[in-house]
Parts: sequence; C-alpha cells; structure tokens
Amino acid sequence: MTHDARPAIPHQRHDGTPEHITSVTEKGAFAVAHCSCGWHSPARRSRDRARRDAEEHHTASAT
Repeated sequence: MTHDARPAIPHQRHDGTPEHITSVTEKGAFAVAHCSCGWHSPARRSRDRARRDAEEHHTASAT
C-alpha cells in the first residue's frame, strides 16, 4: 500500500531534501535575497543583482 501524502515539512521535496524557495526583500535602499534553507545574500543597492544572487543560489543548490 502506497501513501502519497504531502511532505511533513512545507519546504521539503518528496525525497526528503529541502526545497530552496528564494525571495528578495528591500530595506531602505538595499535589496537582500533570502532562501528557505537559511542562506542570504549580501545587501545590494541593485534589485537586479539581488535577484541574480537568488537565481545563482537556486541553480547551485539544484546540482
């Protein structure tokens, strides 16, 4: 009998590895990328650079 339930931890894949969900927040003139795994980027004045940091982290964590 197979039970196909949702993961017990919201940011976890079915195979048990953590799902990396990134977001960018702004504080004043700075933008910072954050991930559900606890990673965060340096504060950037460029939103585009903060988004790129998040994308690079997501790509690196997928390998």
